[in-house]
Amino acid sequence: MGERNTGGSNFVAMTNAWTTMASSFVQGATAANRAAVSAMLAPVDTNGSSSETAETVEASIPSVEYDQLDWSFERTVDDPDHISVGDTVTFEKPLSDEDVRAFAQVSGDTNRLHLNDEFAAETRFGERIAHGTLVSGLISAALARLPGLTIYLSQDLEFRAPVGIGDRVSARVEIVEDLGNDQYRLETQIRDEDDDAVVIDGEAVVLIDDMPTN
Repeated sequence: MGERNTGGSNFVAMTNAWTTMASSFVQGATAANRAAVSAMLAPVDTNGSSSETAETVEASIPSVEYDQLDWSFERTVDDPDHISVGDTVTFEKPLSDEDVRAFAQVSGDTNRLHLNDEFAAETRFGERIAHGTLVSGLISAALARLPGLTIYLSQDLEFRAPVGIGDRVSARVEIVEDLGNDQYRLETQIRDEDDDAVVIDGEAVVLIDDMPTN
């Protein structure tokens, strides 16, 4: 990604503007996050053909099909029977131009702010930014790496800052309450590692089932 058009500190000012502008509540985020993860797993170019941007490798845990070499994750628990309050998972990946264009096609959100450099340069952001729902999809990727089979029940999100194209982003989920019946409340947070800033805060409720036997 080229150097940001800061004009001294435009990106900081833009982030402040975003903080006052963008705060939203999202319920039942499963479908949107599936679209985000689909975009991340199988990038599609603007002509509609699939194109892998990183080497795909076999996943090290049974809850996901595969990983890419520039993805990383850490978790504090490996056995679903031992999940407890305080356990965390962190998932990290760069959000590439290919991810953004694939998500636009998968979701239908072809807002020029995300796709057109010249148009985006004239907005308050001064450059293209990633879709907020694409960024929040990394929470779903982190949840998929909890032991067991994780099913979204609800998600609250507060969008605090934008993410630039090509930035490396991490999603961290932490179990903060055992609700019983295999349901858990989690704190969810996404950071833009390139800007060293929290970009999304929220909470989720999930159900963690046993993994299928086959």
